[in-house]
Amino acid sequence: MRKLQRSEATGTPLRIKLGLDPTAPDIHIGHTVVLNKMRQLQDLGHTVIFLIGDFTTTIGDPSGRNSTRPPLTREQIEANAQTYYRQASLVLDPARTEIRYNSEWSDPLGARGMIQLAAKYTVARMMEREDFNKRFKAGQSISVHEFLYPLMQGYDSVALRSDLELGGTDQKFNLLMGRHLQQEYGQEPQCILTMPLLEGLDGVEKMSKSKNNYIGISEDANTMFAKVLSISDTLMWRWYTLLSFRSMAEIAALKAEVEAGRNPKDAKVALAKEITARFHSAAAADAAEQDFINRSKGGVPDDIPEVSLSGAPLGIAQLLKQAGLAPSTSEGNRLIDGGGVRVDSGVVSDKGLKLPPGTYVVQVGKRKFARITLA
Repeated sequence: MRKLQRSEATGTPLRIKLGLDPTAPDIHIGHTVVLNKMRQLQDLGHTVIFLIGDFTTTIGDPSGRNSTRPPLTREQIEANAQTYYRQASLVLDPARTEIRYNSEWSDPLGARGMIQLAAKYTVARMMEREDFNKRFKAGQSISVHEFLYPLMQGYDSVALRSDLELGGTDQKFNLLMGRHLQQEYGQEPQCILTMPLLEGLDGVEKMSKSKNNYIGISEDANTMFAKVLSISDTLMWRWYTLLSFRSMAEIAALKAEVEAGRNPKDAKVALAKEITARFHSAAAADAAEQDFINRSKGGVPDDIPEVSLSGAPLGIAQLLKQAGLAPSTSEGNRLIDGGGVRVDSGVVSDKGLKLPPGTYVVQVGKRKFARITLA
């Protein structure tokens, strides 16, 4: 509060920091819980710093983990980082966002600087961290390099002279490290603001790229819409609270309607359209809804891929593989056994089926389609 009052009195914007490690090429909607808060602060006139942790990713963040997290190669990090700025710009105003990479100050630190930094924190304090403490008590390994991660994230706040750092609740230890190190380096300690973690599609684990339970904000509209509709009715309200721009009063009223008998799917469709429109457009959200209806009714979407194959007559499992609808013929046969393959709307039950020359609409599961011309 003191920082905000001083900022208002002097007209000096706060320096507000959010760091993300490019562990995978997609920023997901779980990240936007914090990014949306950053945008609100940005719209109030404060300086927003979007920090890409290209150096800290080489260490690997142990936050919330019960085992050592393997670091990525430099090539993997650079490939992932290339997309981060473009994706963050879907939420933040790029014209008013300061983009930084923590390799700018971490690489020049060198071995001597790293040792001097490590001297500013004790092992006893480091072991107060919940995930380290649990692993130690369970006899699980903790690599020395993992101790460096919170130190380096804290040093980012020193380098950027951060006034406020945002992060998920799992980042509290790292954010407080920034406060400690700023004091060690003679700076006023930053304030911290933690946001709740968004559960992923499974409704159990936090949304995570490594757990593959996420929705990337650059995913196509149809996929995004369908993934939101796949979540449970219970999880839907948690997502409304953390992701929707509706007021809490509006969400409470909608929930009351559902509890009074309204179909919960109506609320879920509204949420799916809101999220899809945010990253695409209202028209794209409407089209995604219609596409989902078509698929649910067994209809054929308008934009299915066109594939040309040769070798007719061609066995159905081989056709699925060559068309990219199944990774292998054995998986194709498994899909047929499960009743998950249709040709021109008819379910395929014979794994020995061979298709003669012609054009066929082939469907695998509910969402994979291809119009295949076989010669």
